Formats: sequence, structure tokens, C-alpha cells
Amino acid sequence: MDPGVQERRRCGIWGAPKESRPIHVVLGNEACDLDSMVSALALAFYLAKTTEAEEVFVPVLNIKRSELPLRGDNVFFLQKIHIPESVLIFRDEIDLHALHQAGQLTLILVDHHVLPKSDAALEEAVAEVLDHRPIDQRHCPPCHVSVELVGSCATLVAERILQGAPEILDRQTAALLHGTILLDCVNMDLKIGKATLKDSHYVEKLEALFPDLPSRNDIFDSLQKAKFDVSGLTTEQMLRKDQKTISRQGTKVAISAIYMDMEICGILEHSHSPPLKLTPVPSSHPDLQAYLQGNTQISRKKVLPLLQEALSAYFDSTNIPLGQPETEGVSREQVDKELDRAGNSLLSGLSQDEEEPPLPPTPMNSLVDECPLDQGLPKFSAEVIFEKCSQISLSEPTTASLSKK
Repeated sequence: MDPGVQERRRCGIWGAPKESRPIHVVLGNEACDLDSMVSALALAFYLAKTTEAEEVFVPVLNIKRSELPLRGDNVFFLQKIHIPESVLIFRDEIDLHALHQAGQLTLILVDHHVLPKSDAALEEAVAEVLDHRPIDQRHCPPCHVSVELVGSCATLVAERILQGAPEILDRQTAALLHGTILLDCVNMDLKIGKATLKDSHYVEKLEALFPDLPSRNDIFDSLQKAKFDVSGLTTEQMLRKDQKTISRQGTKVAISAIYMDMEICGILEHSHSPPLKLTPVPSSHPDLQAYLQGNTQISRKKVLPLLQEALSAYFDSTNIPLGQPETEGVSREQVDKELDRAGNSLLSGLSQDEEEPPLPPTPMNSLVDECPLDQGLPKFSAEVIFEKCSQISLSEPTTASLSKK
């Protein structure tokens, strides 16, 4: 253990009164996609290593800790790079507004430059912006803003590190930046056209500095698969995974997307009992199949048994347990009974004159519009943040040893 670190711990982390120390928070956007998370982690790492004054730089993931499982690529990459979730700090664990009111907060925004309305009071605490999207001049904070239209914000962070202090870059940080740029730039595919010359340049630079980085295809395929993997998620989590909201005059509309194969389509197309007489309708989206139903006498409640039978046959053929993880250990007969009960319950709720089922509950707001503090005060005080920073510092020898393997 570094004796200097021991001394700083003894003196109250970084050798100053805990109540008065400023905290520099590197904050990603509210979606907390892989680019946002890695940019915050890598830039905070760089600033902590290169700032001469004894300052505290804290990367904060701008979501609740409970939302992390919805970002499958984030979870996968953290595990692959050997970064334990326990050392990360999430938005519901640090009260940025309280720190700002106490005069202890400086914000550095990465992968975004416009704060949501719930954080409008924090704009005056923003000291720097590093982003890769066009500037919204109406809301851009009055500070140093560095914006360049590249494929990934991680490219700009890699540039900052390699131009400012290349000697601090270790394999762990290089791997985070390398994989993130590849995912954002669709594996540098020229046909897609998302990667710029700067993105390509820094991917090549990272590969030259660390030749043992995973191959581009391997890491891209792994991250892409993890990003769209919904296995193990509940229905609510699947709906929240890629949820967006729009609002106007107090009314909010939520839109969710679930990525999965739709083998059930074939069952409907070839159905003779009941005969739906479906005609495919051209769709502008390659993953959306729409139909014109020729037999208008067939209502949804008549299609339900067909779908139930198709689902049972599908799970029988693939030996996949039907239902979410909470059904594990339940017999197939019990599952079928629950399906029957659910179908009967739905059908019984439809009147003879009205076949529309009751409207589903209003979806939860997206993370973009939801204030992370709505669920109560954060768990971490400023004092605990300082302690957590010390723990991260103490774990650096272990991280270094892992990066050499």
C-alpha cells in the first residue's frame, strides 16, 4: 500500500477537512449508455492522475443503481474489464443539489451538454463540457465547451489522455475506450458511415499501444449481443430498457422497444383455424412486420388461443422454461394453468359489446425526465464520497496487476 495514501486516509482523505473539500463530479448523460459511462470513468481517471492539486474527481453514473441491469453492454463490459460494480457511484447515491448548495460541487459534463429541467439549478456549477453532438445554443452552459462531431465521445476522451499524459494510460482504461468506440462506430463499418477519421485514428492508436486488446470483431460482437440481451429481465425491466418519453402540456407518452425474434408471425400467416387471411403490408423498418387482416370477423379474443398454443409449442421445441426467472421450479402443468387463467381472466374482462381490454397501467417515466432523487435522499453523504474515493485509490494495485495479465 502506498504510504502516502495511508497518510491521506489518516488525515481525513486528501488531507483536508471533509466538510469543506470541493468535489469535482464527472457526469454522463441520463441514458447512461456505454459511451456515457466509459467517458465519465476514463475522464475522471485522467483528471485525477494529472491534476497537481489534491483534488477529488468522482465519476457518477447518471442513473439509479437499480437501473444498471438494464444496460446489458455496460454490465458485460464492467465484468470483462474487472471493474466491480461496488466501486461505482450512481446518481441516487450522491446529492448533487446539496453539494452545490454547500458550495462543494464542480460539474464536468461528458456525452451531453444540456441538463434536464430537474437539474437546472446545477447549471451554474458546470465548469466544462466534453461532447460529440451538435450544440444546443439555447441551453449550453456558459463554460469551456469542447464539442466535436465524432462517432463516440470516448474518442475525445482518448484524445485528451493520449495528448495530455499518454504515460498514465493502462490496458484497462485503453480496453474500455477501445471497445466503446467500436460499439458506437458500428465496428468502424464504412458502409454505416458513423466512424470519422478521428475515431479510426484513436482506435488504431490504442491497438498499437496495447497489441493484446481483443480483436475488433470479437469485442464488437460481444458488446452488441449484450446490449440487446433481455434474458433474465422482468417484463417491466424489458419495457424500461430502451424506453423514451415525450411530453407536452403535462401529458407524457412512453415508447418502449423489445428486440427479439418474432417466430409467431409464421403461425399467424398460415393459420386456418381461425382463417385470418393476412396480407403482408410493406414496412419501412426491417424488423417490423405488419399485416392487413382480410377476415375482419376474427377478433383478438379468437386469436388468443392460437397464440397460446404457438407459445407452448415454441417452448416445448426449444426446451426453454416458459416465463420469467421467477417461474423456475414450477411444473409445466402449473405454468399451463397460469396461462389458461390469464387468458380466461382477459377474456372475461371483455364485454359482449366491447372487446377492448382495460388499459394497461401508465408506464413509468424514462430516466431522462425522472428526477433520480424522487425516491428519497441519496445514501452517500459528502464524507462517504471521500471515503469511497480512497477505496478506489487503494484498489489501484489490484487493478494494475489485473491489467498485466
